[in-house]
Amino acid sequence: MTSRPEHRRNLLVARMPALNQFPMVRDLRLSGSRVERVLRCRVLQSPLAGVSDRIFRNLVRRWAPDALLFTEMVNATSLELGHGRCKVEELSEEVGPIGVQLFDHRPQAMADAARRAEDAGAFLIDINMGCPVRKIARKGGGSGLIRDPDLACRIVESVASAVGVPVTVKTRLGWCNPAENEAPDRAAVSWCRQLQDAGATLLTLHGRTREQRFSGTADWHAIATVKQALSIPVIANGDVYSPDDALRCLEATGADGVMVGRGTMGAPWLAGQIDAALSGRTIPPTPGPQERLKLASEQLQALVASRGDHGLLIARKHMSWTCTGFSGASQFRQKLMRAPTPDQALILLQQQQEQLA
Repeated sequence: MTSRPEHRRNLLVARMPALNQFPMVRDLRLSGSRVERVLRCRVLQSPLAGVSDRIFRNLVRRWAPDALLFTEMVNATSLELGHGRCKVEELSEEVGPIGVQLFDHRPQAMADAARRAEDAGAFLIDINMGCPVRKIARKGGGSGLIRDPDLACRIVESVASAVGVPVTVKTRLGWCNPAENEAPDRAAVSWCRQLQDAGATLLTLHGRTREQRFSGTADWHAIATVKQALSIPVIANGDVYSPDDALRCLEATGADGVMVGRGTMGAPWLAGQIDAALSGRTIPPTPGPQERLKLASEQLQALVASRGDHGLLIARKHMSWTCTGFSGASQFRQKLMRAPTPDQALILLQQQQEQLA
């Protein structure tokens, strides 16, 4: 997983606009075969493997009550075998729209998993066709489907016919960068049109190829070209780390909304800040050091209550992202990462809060 670009995001948040003079129309309607869904927020929280669990989503929801959030990616074959069912079954414990993102290369397995997710209360079904991780792509899932458009379309058709809720796709501009003599956006438009024609009701497009992974700069111009070519809503993804980024992205792409991903690692308030900017409301302030430490403590306690002592291992990465913005933060995080038990980690967090008081 690529680390969060903390320094750049902090600079951008520091100069973020107070209000957007041209707030977006909020409702976005998506029609499934039997069910229509309404998005009242144009900011989507990306699925993040090992990050966007129920506890993280509950934190995001504090700042963005109407945002569409997602489960971590769910492997359809594993779900069929009984693994990862908690990611789907825990939907009943949450409020607000939550989509289930599935990945696999077998159309029938994807259809079966989609039905299970719909029965559990999924707001919609999202198909991952963008994950660049090698072990997923080489088996034909995630971004691997970009190399097999026929199979990708069969999967969309199979899932769309299996459920009543809308079916969406998250993907990338292509597998690799176009050749010098090739129109840079032509392949992306062709690829995304096929997904639309197969039955996708919304497309989230990351402005990079699989070859780029998370390097370089997201190509917002290419997203704009795809948006102009499609009739379904397009959500822009890539290089959105602040409300200012989101406004510039939407101006550049003409997209129907933005999806935030790595920028929210350690910053569950980001989606809410962007939503406020797009809606013309005052942007809520970024939490200060003491608030971040309290948030880290709360998240740690929730993870331990849910996962036992293993919750500490999960919490460490979140704490390393969240515990920033004060003198000696780097040394404190090193000490925190070495805490052998949840209780000792909580004591360190409490002591640091008292020092900052």
